[in-house]
Amino acid sequence: MSSPHCTFSTGEPALSDLLGQIGKGEVQLPDFQRGWVWDDNHIRSLIASISMSYPIGAVMLLETGGNGVRFKPRPLEGSAVPNGVAPAMLILDGQQRLTSLFLTMKSGQPVPTKTEKDEPIQRLYFLDIAKCVNNGDDRMDAVRSLPPELKITSDFGRRVELDVSTQDREFELGLIPLNIVFDQARYAAWRRGYQQKYRQDTAKLDLFDAFETEVYQRFLQYRVPTIELKKETPKEAVCQVFEKVNTGGVTLTVFELLTATFAADDYNLREDWDTRVKKLQEFKPISEVEATDFLTALTLLASHKRFKINGTAVSCKRRDVLNLTLQDYRDNADALEAAFINAARLLIREKVFDARNLPYAGQLVPLAAICAILGDQFEQDTAKRKVLRWYWSGVFGELYGGANESRYAFDAQEVVEWITNNGEEPRTIRDANFAPVRLLSLQSRLSAAYKGLMVQLMQAGSLDFINGDPIELTTYFDLSVDIHHIFPQAHCEAKNYPRLRWNSIVNKAPLTSRTNRAIGGRAPSGYLGSIQNKHSITDTRMDEILRTHGVDPALLRQDDFDSFIRARATALLGLVEKATWKQVTGRDSDQVQAAFGGPLLSPAQAP
Repeated sequence: MSSPHCTFSTGEPALSDLLGQIGKGEVQLPDFQRGWVWDDNHIRSLIASISMSYPIGAVMLLETGGNGVRFKPRPLEGSAVPNGVAPAMLILDGQQRLTSLFLTMKSGQPVPTKTEKDEPIQRLYFLDIAKCVNNGDDRMDAVRSLPPELKITSDFGRRVELDVSTQDREFELGLIPLNIVFDQARYAAWRRGYQQKYRQDTAKLDLFDAFETEVYQRFLQYRVPTIELKKETPKEAVCQVFEKVNTGGVTLTVFELLTATFAADDYNLREDWDTRVKKLQEFKPISEVEATDFLTALTLLASHKRFKINGTAVSCKRRDVLNLTLQDYRDNADALEAAFINAARLLIREKVFDARNLPYAGQLVPLAAICAILGDQFEQDTAKRKVLRWYWSGVFGELYGGANESRYAFDAQEVVEWITNNGEEPRTIRDANFAPVRLLSLQSRLSAAYKGLMVQLMQAGSLDFINGDPIELTTYFDLSVDIHHIFPQAHCEAKNYPRLRWNSIVNKAPLTSRTNRAIGGRAPSGYLGSIQNKHSITDTRMDEILRTHGVDPALLRQDDFDSFIRARATALLGLVEKATWKQVTGRDSDQVQAAFGGPLLSPAQAP
């Protein structure tokens, strides 16, 4: 029953009818559904449940046709549906169950399944008449699965343990093929053959009568509850419903839904993306861009174009991505691909050489869209400087860590307007705020601000302690560079320094693994002298190298941990200010002085 305001109806078709519709192609799968994966035990358990009239759960279907959602359909595995047959319904939930039942009961072919250990096997299924009728037996034991040759052997095939290769053997063993249950003519013929063989055996005939009454009739009368979504159901709702009913599976992405939608117009989105992503992966900062990121950025670009034409709101929420048309994609994909590459070049110029050191993967979405919208104007130095100020404000303001579609939308409008028409500063710049005490909680590479500061140190020209090479050069050529402690961990623990300070970014620098091994666990005064003696580095040169990391050489040589922490923190805050063109406030607040043992004022700010 359905009401005028209901988005779905319910039904209870007979299992035999539903499988028949699948065989004729009236019920198919949307192309985004993943493959059939059930193992032999799952199949046997499902058949056992039906044989006892136990519920196997509702099936969710989507009505096709009209002006509703269009997905490319594909037949269920094992169904010989001719090309071009248009389904009346698509299966949203119930694929595994219905495919298992169709393969076992209607396909007439061995079922390609797998063992519990994921080993591929093929099976034909039978019901053990005696075990079905005997209430003391586990019903799952009554469902037999046999290899296609219908023999079970041992001793490397020399001994036959079970042979069901002829119909006469089926009669003798009391094993009825499951794939004849819904085939009236074949079942009737099997029944006649069985009764003729045992026409003088009352016990056998009574057993079969009991099987027909207690088991066979259950299959014929079994009904499957269905929930049928109307054809007017929007794509966003289909996606949401699919994810709610498939909580045990992999999340359905907008890319998969759009792939199925575009396929209805004979366009292979997956093939197109595979070609594009190979080009993008040549640029390391964007090598991990995903299809959903690309589609979100494309939606942003297309939405901004509509905004310029008719003033509609810019938006790239999930429903907007799902409503992308094939024409939208064709009109914008090439320009966006070029924009992603331009964004990668900009990041490399900023010393972000790979995805591992990319502060926010999500910020690539608005960055690429902005590059695409600006077009040739992006190549102007003034435009790039403004884009970078917005970019680093987002990183050090830590503004892209959650759901960001709304921010993406006003980024695309405000950053472009700021650049092209000298409009107001974007709100991402206005919202950005870096608290000095945040330095102490930056303890690992998981933080965008942590990665951002390491990039800023490379921009400042950080040199390796031993070879004097710029860390940016070493990183670019894929040599072994990582983030290491300046006051080594072992030394700090021995001195009982607060972990919050010594394990923070304030006490870390990008160095080669060779340099880190030379540092060892010694105090700075010890390892600096050793490195200089071994590698013939003068005090003056070593001091120059240390300053490239924002380190005061005198404090390091004196092993003055507390003063070093304050001086280094001050230097790092200067890098934040330089990147964002925005002053860090609260350097001498009570909170800062309690956390660092004093203010973090630069010489120019000191009274």
